[in-house]
Amino acid sequence: MKHRFEILDIFRGIFASMVVFFHMSPFADTIVLNNAFVHNSDLFVDFFFVLSGFVITYTHQRMNAASDMRLFYKKRFFRLYPLHFIMLLAFVAVEVGKQFLASHIAVNQLDNPSNNVTTFFSNLLLLNSVKLPGVTDVSWNIPSWSISAEMIAYLLFGLAIWFIHRAHIFRARNYVYGAIVLASLSLLYLLTGTFSILYTFDYGFLRGWAGFFTGALCFNVFTHTHTRTGLLPHRVFHAAELLLVAAMIGMVCLGDWLKPYSFVYVLLFFSAIYVFAFEKGFVSALLKRSGLLKRIGTYSYSIYMTHALLISLFNIVFIRILKLPPSAYWYLFILNYFVVYLVSRWTYRHIELRFQWKKKKPGA
Repeated sequence: MKHRFEILDIFRGIFASMVVFFHMSPFADTIVLNNAFVHNSDLFVDFFFVLSGFVITYTHQRMNAASDMRLFYKKRFFRLYPLHFIMLLAFVAVEVGKQFLASHIAVNQLDNPSNNVTTFFSNLLLLNSVKLPGVTDVSWNIPSWSISAEMIAYLLFGLAIWFIHRAHIFRARNYVYGAIVLASLSLLYLLTGTFSILYTFDYGFLRGWAGFFTGALCFNVFTHTHTRTGLLPHRVFHAAELLLVAAMIGMVCLGDWLKPYSFVYVLLFFSAIYVFAFEKGFVSALLKRSGLLKRIGTYSYSIYMTHALLISLFNIVFIRILKLPPSAYWYLFILNYFVVYLVSRWTYRHIELRFQWKKKKPGA
């Protein structure tokens, strides 16, 4: 089966943008950003984990040898780490710059206790989704905790696939993936005493495992049922897509009530990714008409990684220097997002594409 999941990339871009608006909302005083949907849009991080597990399982179903694992890890490292590293250095430069600017403008949180030597190295080593002594909050490039969780999920996935093939239990792989999901959720409950999975700097890697391997299960269900389900009338997909869009909007809006049982969002995103992977409903057709949404999907990783810094710099210029009120965010958020989009287009072309692993040409 060969299949392009264009609509899932579009959703990745839309939801990365919602995370941008989520991080804008504390600085704003406008209903445009201060509403239940935006306030709970951090939940879309779990969509990224499930989608990542879905796509990675599609592209790396077999790793029979140690060389396959090394190649897999190399590809994933160069896909994620270069931009993460550059953004970490950018935040270090900002922390240094704040000390020089403090005598000229009002600097918000001149000494951020979370940005210290310990957290610098935990970020540098992509351990910032693991509970470490003395670390009490997210740090530096705040969204990067999920990149740590993603990379740790890759490590476990590579080992799981290698084990499955060495043990000759490929047909039982879903039991392995399911066991990892249940073990991750059980560990979270044992460590926290709640059914919430919304952890970041401490147990974010377990959250990542639960979402990622749910995505792996989702892909295998999609593969197994693709032919039979694909024969259903289009009206079934029209209704299913509409229902799932409504469910995602409604359940995110109800996040304040549902977050104590936030594992339900993993199930929700499993359902959404499964249905939209067929791309047979009118919602898919409508979204795929937009070239802008396709580009946002393409730049989604850069949007996700650059936005925290750009929001901070934007606020320095427009709120602290130009002294515009927080209520001005009812229109400033458009300009701020446009800046994020432009910078992300540049980082995608000059960092993501430049540093990603490429197969060497024969004779090179």
